[in-house]
Amino acid sequence: MPSQPIDEDGFHSIAWDDAPPSRAVLSPSSPFDEDVGEGFETISQPTSESQDGGAGAASTSTATVTGSRRDRQGSVEVDPGEWNGRWMSIEVREPVKEHEGSKDMYVSYAVKTQTNLSTFPNKLVVVRRRFQDFEFLREHLVKNFPACVVPPIPDKHRLGYIKGDRFGPEFIERRRLDLQRFADRIARHPTLQRSQLVNDFLQSTEWTVAKHHHISHPPPESHISLMDSLSDKFINAFSNVRKPDGRFVEMLEDLERFEEGLVSVERLVGRGKTRVDDLSTDYQDMAAAYQGLGYLESGITEPLNRFAEKMLDFSALLKHMNQSTVEPFLIQSHSLLAYANSHRNVIKLRDQKQLDFEELSAYLSAIVSERDRLAALNSGHSAAPVGLGTYLRDQVDKLRGTDDIHTRRERIRKLDGRIKELQDAVTTAHETSTAFSDEVLKEHKVFELSKKEEMKEILQTYADGQVEMLQRAMDDWDRIIPLLQRIRVDV
Repeated sequence: MPSQPIDEDGFHSIAWDDAPPSRAVLSPSSPFDEDVGEGFETISQPTSESQDGGAGAASTSTATVTGSRRDRQGSVEVDPGEWNGRWMSIEVREPVKEHEGSKDMYVSYAVKTQTNLSTFPNKLVVVRRRFQDFEFLREHLVKNFPACVVPPIPDKHRLGYIKGDRFGPEFIERRRLDLQRFADRIARHPTLQRSQLVNDFLQSTEWTVAKHHHISHPPPESHISLMDSLSDKFINAFSNVRKPDGRFVEMLEDLERFEEGLVSVERLVGRGKTRVDDLSTDYQDMAAAYQGLGYLESGITEPLNRFAEKMLDFSALLKHMNQSTVEPFLIQSHSLLAYANSHRNVIKLRDQKQLDFEELSAYLSAIVSERDRLAALNSGHSAAPVGLGTYLRDQVDKLRGTDDIHTRRERIRKLDGRIKELQDAVTTAHETSTAFSDEVLKEHKVFELSKKEEMKEILQTYADGQVEMLQRAMDDWDRIIPLLQRIRVDV
């Protein structure tokens, strides 16, 4: 049986064959380039036409532009050194309640895409999608691209559903931001952003038809072979590969260290948030105390009341900082942890592919040894049975009187056919494991670049929020200090 080509094993991302037809497609040699350069470090300035087309889209969202950044006011700043001028911006915005008041009510979101990628015929398009559509997109991306780190999507069954306020403005806005992060990661991924499914999701005005098309034309499933019938048994029987690849062991260790560090930061920031909430309450109580003192001290009532007002303002400022800076930091860091977990799952899937190859190879070796043993017995040589099972089988054959040369020849003939099937299966498993490993290495590079970009954005936003709060507090106190200094106390 000839060995099967690797693209029949269902790994679209290895063959890079899911891009729109008649469009430019990424080369399998690099997940970042179509021409030259590598990754997000080699992105260059988009054309002025592309920039003009995207100027008005960035005011209401935190969408990430591939090869660009957003300032705190939302305007797009394109990095001239990135992506050879190729860029993509996806914005999830303008939630609208559809069929409001009926039992079929749901929330739809405007998804605005701007790009100059050659795989997109429309460079600027706006469509409306609901949460179920995002779920469909992720589910089928995972199926079509098993070797890609597909970003996670927020769980549908959240507290908002339990409390019954899933149509409340706070819940809708939080979900919009979650979907925005999902869209940002898709836009940064050099494989997923060019897939036909993403193309249809972002541009198709006949999305329902496109969904049915993708459902009725699934990616080629793994061929049903000996390898498939044995793989599940191997995976369930062995938890670790026999010869771990040092590259992926190090990869998992790096992920663990990153997750541990980020969890520690989350814990510390969470404690700080609680303390700031308590401090805000204390400032409110102190303001009330100073107001009461002002009523007793008639000569300085006005300065004390002004001082109490500033304390209330500072208390409100602390609460605002927690809501606008600290809470988004915690949500984004938790989302990044979920993204890292998706990467971990892809690495584990790669280990399973290696495990298939190792166990099939071991099984082939055992079958070959048994075949050689039977051939030696037919030649008049003694040969010890391979394993306890083979020994017991020999003893049963002797008791039945079937341990003769003709029986052994028939077994050898069957084993020869089995060996041929196993050799083909081992070859296919090796090709699959190698190709999957190569793809995971590329995916790790994509993940690391995306992680660095997100961490930079998260920490910068957090630091800017802290600085802004402190600056406003200093300005407020600077205005009240001269008034307090003019108080004269007669001794």
